[in-house]
Amino acid sequence: MSEGIRPESVPHEVLEPVYDWTGFGFDTRQIHAGEFDEPAHGSRIAPIYLSAAFRFDSFDESTRRFGGEDGQIYSRNLNPTNEVAERRIAALEGGVGAIVVSSGQAAISAAILSIVGNGDRFVSTASIYSGTRILFGRSFARFGVGVDYVQDPTDEAEWEAAIGPDTKAIFTETIPNPKNDVVDIAAVARIAERHGIPLIVDNTIGTPYLVRPLELGAHIVVHSGTKFLTGHGAAISGIVVDGGTFDWAGSPRDYPGITDAPAPGVPSALETYGPRAYEYFVRGGIVNDLGPALSPFHAFLLQQGIETLSLRMERHVSNSRAIAEFLAQHPAVEYVDYAGLPGHPQHEIAQRTLDGRSGSVFAVTVRGGRAGAEIFIDSLRVFSRMTNIGDVRSMVLHPATTTHLSFTPELRAQLGIDEGLVRLSVGIETVADLIADLDSALAAVSAYLSGDPDAAEVAP
Repeated sequence: MSEGIRPESVPHEVLEPVYDWTGFGFDTRQIHAGEFDEPAHGSRIAPIYLSAAFRFDSFDESTRRFGGEDGQIYSRNLNPTNEVAERRIAALEGGVGAIVVSSGQAAISAAILSIVGNGDRFVSTASIYSGTRILFGRSFARFGVGVDYVQDPTDEAEWEAAIGPDTKAIFTETIPNPKNDVVDIAAVARIAERHGIPLIVDNTIGTPYLVRPLELGAHIVVHSGTKFLTGHGAAISGIVVDGGTFDWAGSPRDYPGITDAPAPGVPSALETYGPRAYEYFVRGGIVNDLGPALSPFHAFLLQQGIETLSLRMERHVSNSRAIAEFLAQHPAVEYVDYAGLPGHPQHEIAQRTLDGRSGSVFAVTVRGGRAGAEIFIDSLRVFSRMTNIGDVRSMVLHPATTTHLSFTPELRAQLGIDEGLVRLSVGIETVADLIADLDSALAAVSAYLSGDPDAAEVAP
């Protein structure tokens, strides 16, 4: 046997961050925050810990860990690789802690179901990701959790009518998909504050580079890490970020999982963890119990993606602005849903909260209805026809026949999902190539609208 340190002699210590990166710039934090010194070999990059469980140094340590002491037990609720990604996104969002899970849907489920239970309700803005609405209307309903929708987030009377004594939370998105109808998070936060309920914000499309909801008064942030944070369409993940600012004990609503003792003589999560009580309850409660664990390999890809977030977002946004301006002037286009453009209903909010940079996922309505949309989509070559968003690659989809297919025609009309509406997720390719691709596809639409028999053959 070669000489050296025997594995049994290496202490199983909690891997603390190598440095406190608070106060450093965004670009520095996205690269360094959350990292730790790897004790065995000095690896500069945090290793991928592909281990289901972790050894305890002693009988006493196992008891302490199960009693709530920080440290590894089982990868279902905490893994050293995952922890780097958690600390990094918490640092970028300005939260006290975060939990990574298996998908964005898992993050939304864990965030809400940790505080809303059977017989409770929550309020959501109506214009949100279609998969989230399906989650709320199908699985949440089976759990006995109800949702009330606000159509116009700027209408305070509508909020007041929707919030009742059984309302336990508010949910919204910074930049809804696909209509790009950005939400005034600070205004919604004031409503949540007035009623003493937490505000949960999905910041998937906004990302902490463009907007940080916790700074605007939100209490909890969720992400589909699959999208912009990872950025390359290679791994699915989700994140729940705890802002640490909600007054759980002072709320007129009841949040027993956080404020009540789990057993006689055992302190509550709030008494034990203080501002991080929600984070620990989500991790030890819903995530541990239901098991939406994130693979350490996917956490590693998430961590790697975050390191270039700001660079990619700059290109995503600059490409999107140029494309939106091009599309708005094209005769084969009816309307462009991009809040960064003057004339959009939420343009003022986008200017005030996003500096006019309303992300890179938006809709364009082409002339010719469904036939025009089909010709447009099938004529594209650089844009990929697929359902993801937030990739470095540009993507296109027809919501009415895909993501919103299960919605009634009345609901689609209410949400503004027309037959000619097409969703774009603009990537980071050369913008001239993207515009040329769109221009060529719109030329095919124009030919169809003019009665060109060759173009008509493509239409259904």
